[in-house]
Amino acid sequence: MRRLFGSVRARAALAATLVVAVALLGAGLAVLLSLRSDLIGQADAQADAAARQIAAQIAAGTPYDRLELPDGNDHPVQVVDQEDRLRAASENLEAISGTGVGVGVVRPGPTTAPGPDEAEVDPAAGQVAEGVRHVDGSATVYGDSADYRFAAVDVTAPQDTTVTVYAGASLQTEQAAVRTAATVMLMGFPALLLVVGGATWLVTRRALRPVEAIRGEMAAITASADLSRRVPEPAARDEIAALARTTNETLAALEASVERQRRFVADASHELRSPIASLRTQLEVGVAHPELLDAEGAVEDTVRLQQLAADLLLLARLDAGERPREGSRVALTALVREEVARRDGGRVRVVLGDCAEGVEVAGSRVQLARVLGNLLDNAERHAASEVRVSLRVADGRAVLSVADDGEGVPEAERERVFERFVRLDEARARDDGGAGLGLAIARDVARRHGGTLALTAGPQGGALFELRLPIADASN
Repeated sequence: MRRLFGSVRARAALAATLVVAVALLGAGLAVLLSLRSDLIGQADAQADAAARQIAAQIAAGTPYDRLELPDGNDHPVQVVDQEDRLRAASENLEAISGTGVGVGVVRPGPTTAPGPDEAEVDPAAGQVAEGVRHVDGSATVYGDSADYRFAAVDVTAPQDTTVTVYAGASLQTEQAAVRTAATVMLMGFPALLLVVGGATWLVTRRALRPVEAIRGEMAAITASADLSRRVPEPAARDEIAALARTTNETLAALEASVERQRRFVADASHELRSPIASLRTQLEVGVAHPELLDAEGAVEDTVRLQQLAADLLLLARLDAGERPREGSRVALTALVREEVARRDGGRVRVVLGDCAEGVEVAGSRVQLARVLGNLLDNAERHAASEVRVSLRVADGRAVLSVADDGEGVPEAERERVFERFVRLDEARARDDGGAGLGLAIARDVARRHGGTLALTAGPQGGALFELRLPIADASN
């Protein structure tokens, strides 16, 4: 049982059935109450009419023993005075309840028909009360007992005698209609619930079929570790199709990440192999022939290893989602001036052009200094004679530009330069060209700071790198 209701289909069918059951129960009760109320209203109207008809006769001066009373089966009637004495009653009324006076001896009382020597009674002297009271009761007429709805009307006869007329209307029609409606509902209720539960089960099963296909394919992908596979996408534009598309996008991103990681490890191993092999060779030669040891070459290889290890460590931290500490501010103007001044006296001139004052951004000074250093290293490596640096503010962002006068980068290759271990000039010596991680690190750091790094053609025909970073909030 627990396993059965662990299914989404079963829970959906059960929930739908319960909701429909509660709705049907409420609707059924409302219908029965409304039907009963309407039928009782009809009975009240019939009893009112009968009671007022008899009250009108009494008000007109008709003696009690000459009242035209309706048939007892239709409308049992009693006329009772203020002393609870029975003045008139329907013929063959054997028992009655609800009126306060049982079946007893009829006492005509003083009201009689006028004699030949008596004055005529003014019919207008009597009065029928406006208000009507209704009570539930029962009556037995001709041996048949039934429930009735009694209307009680007070009337004053011409002789100032006040009596109450009780006239009943049978509730058999109301009771039969309510019983019939209740029986129909009770018979149709289980059948309707079965239909609702079965339909919900089938519809849910069909709706969840794509989910099962997605789950099965994901299980197969997990078992095979083949991230190139994709889950089936339903043709419908619903939530399940959106789930399938999102799953495929996640698989594609995961595949790209795994491939990038694999390529990264392979390239890192390849890059590390050369300086390590060179350093080992030099050390082995130095051990065998100390006079032949190239100490400067060994130091250069060691520095290369140190820089490469630092780059790999920074990339690993960036891939892990490391972000600059919130609230930290960097004086970008001062950072640019310091870095340009440090480059004085190199192979090419590094010139500081327009430089906006007081520009501050939020982030890590160490990482941003690394970005600027990598951009300047790349520009110096490819420039013919000059590298120009500028800093401005545009659209609420600091824009740092580094341009060289070299050969530039073809438009088709401008995005590739930001990939890891990519060198467009493969013929260049590794010592001159670097490991191909500088620009990749620069873009990753820019993104972690909420900025961008793009490459376009420079004004002097070379490469122009633009780093855009959001200005620090002045309130912080």
